[in-house]
Amino acid sequence: MRVGLGFDVHAFAGADGGDRPLVLGGVTIVGAPGLVGHSDADVVAHAVADALLGPAGLPDLGSLFPASNDRYRGASSIDLLCDVVDEVRAAGWTAVNVDVVVAAEQPKLAPHIEKMQANLAGVIGAPVSVKPKHAEGVGAVGRGEGIAAWAVSLLESTG
Repeated sequence: MRVGLGFDVHAFAGADGGDRPLVLGGVTIVGAPGLVGHSDADVVAHAVADALLGPAGLPDLGSLFPASNDRYRGASSIDLLCDVVDEVRAAGWTAVNVDVVVAAEQPKLAPHIEKMQANLAGVIGAPVSVKPKHAEGVGAVGRGEGIAAWAVSLLESTG
C-alpha cells in the first residue's frame, strides 16, 4: 500500500473572467466566480489527481496534461481525472480511498459536497470524502482571492 498527497490552488478569475464557471469536484456551482486556469481549473479534481499519481510513481498532473498544450485548454478536469485513474491502474495500483479538504471563503460549499463526493468516487472507484473549510481571513484564500484543495489517497497494488 502507498499513500499520496495532492495540492492545488487557483485564483478567482475576477470581473474580467467573463462567464467562466466555478467547477469543483466536477460540480458547476452556478452564480459563483470561476477560477483562472488552463483547463476548467477544478482545484479539487487536480489535487485528487496528484494524490493518485504520486504513489503510483507517475508524473504529476501538469506533466501529463501541460498548459502549453492547447488540447487541454478548457478541458474538463473530471475527464482528465478519468485518464489519471486509467494510468494509475495501468501502473498496477488501485485507490482504496481518497480524502479531500477544500478551503474557500466563498461560495458556500456544503450544499455541493455530496455531489462532489459522488462524482469523484464514480471516477475513482473508491470512497471519497470532501470537507469544506474556511481560511478564517488568513492568506490569499482567507482574503477570498482563490480556492485551495488538499487530497490524500491510499493505493493498493493490484499485482
